[in-house]
Amino acid sequence: MTVPDPALVVLIGASGSGKSTWAAARYRAAEIVSSDALRGIVGSGPHDLDASVDAFALLEQIVSARVRRGLATVVDTLGTDVARRRAWRELARTARLPAVAVVFDVDSAESRRRNRLRDVPVPTPALDAQLRRMRDVPAELADEGWDVVVRAESGVQVEPAHSPGSVAAPAGPPPGLVLQISRFPWGEDPAGWLRGIAAAAAEAGFEGLALMDHLIQIPQVGRAWEPIPEPWVTLGLLAGLTSGMRLGTLVTPVTFRAPGITAKAAATLDVLSGGQAFCGIGAGWWAREHAAFGLAFPPARERLGQLESAIATLRALWAPGTKPAAGLPETTCYPRPVSQIPIIVGGSGERTLRIAAAHADACNVASDLETVERAVRTVQGRIAVTVLDVPVVGRDREHTAALVERLRGRTPAAAYARRHHAGTTEQHLGRYRLLAQHGVGTIFVALPDLAGPDDVLRLAPVAAGFASLAG
Repeated sequence: MTVPDPALVVLIGASGSGKSTWAAARYRAAEIVSSDALRGIVGSGPHDLDASVDAFALLEQIVSARVRRGLATVVDTLGTDVARRRAWRELARTARLPAVAVVFDVDSAESRRRNRLRDVPVPTPALDAQLRRMRDVPAELADEGWDVVVRAESGVQVEPAHSPGSVAAPAGPPPGLVLQISRFPWGEDPAGWLRGIAAAAAEAGFEGLALMDHLIQIPQVGRAWEPIPEPWVTLGLLAGLTSGMRLGTLVTPVTFRAPGITAKAAATLDVLSGGQAFCGIGAGWWAREHAAFGLAFPPARERLGQLESAIATLRALWAPGTKPAAGLPETTCYPRPVSQIPIIVGGSGERTLRIAAAHADACNVASDLETVERAVRTVQGRIAVTVLDVPVVGRDREHTAALVERLRGRTPAAAYARRHHAGTTEQHLGRYRLLAQHGVGTIFVALPDLAGPDDVLRLAPVAAGFASLAG
């Protein structure tokens, strides 16, 4: 049983039915709007009934403000007022936020027992009236149009709305996990920083490392004056720092280098790494870096043609012998790779996917399920489907929210969290299971908050979860 997140969640139950305890186990304190707590703010304490009018006025204001911003909002009151419930449901509908009713249908005798244990018990007649009122709630909810109605049980889990089905995703064949290093806050010791990241990736259970290939740091990651090293040189260093880890680019634009030069670099990396190289390649997309470095940036149609011919060149220069091939008079390229270097084409356009399916070993697309499903349909099993995921990964719900707030800039928190699939390590484990279920073979993970080895190690529970499945 799952509750989508974010959502407007209205708790409905008599006093002492466990609403506050249930909410505190699943949500942050800032996400719970409690009438009792607000009585304590505008009155003398949580049981100051004389402050109820002011408390509920404040409650309505807070609920409205949070829901309009698309934030998770838990309403902790009795929840038995039909007019208030309908107003909250309409508020959620206007904000396009799921409206969830959680019903606490506790046995009357248990409710009375709990009430007797409270510091300030609810008067017996009032509690009896609440319990009688709860008998009508199920029928009322059926007519009110709630998106989700659940009984409050211990098994109810909060599931990110960006990945429906992730909680119940089956434990099938685990995907491969590769760390993509996209930002380089390496300070005064670049090699030492890379050494620490590589060691942490191995310790966390990643099977490889990938580097972006850009000439200027892209705005999605950082500022133009932040370092973005030449990837093939850097991968040569990493080959000397790691053992048994896959190494490659994600992805190299065909507009940056003649394909033969890329073939030579990848072959050399494969030899130095003992056959662990892969080659991500794409048509390129950012005009600014081409202009800044004096490189031609032809129209997309021409760049896609270059992509197709570049793959043929790579294959020819990596193949045995020196015979003419792919328009080349000879294919003398030594050292030869010691393995079959996988070619991964980056991009999700229709023609890009067709080129990948015809000539490459894999395609790499964004990690949202809609894009993944379209890629899987297009390639029809002829090649592997991989994804680039840029997740916000927190140790718990509180830490996840803090990361979103630190990273979001001017983007609304709810939009940033959705775009980066914000969640805990446990939730990402479920999401990656779901991606694997939809046909994803490898997940390239790029942390938007990567600063040092400790950030990489946060993902160790995810890799460990897949290791246990594989074992």
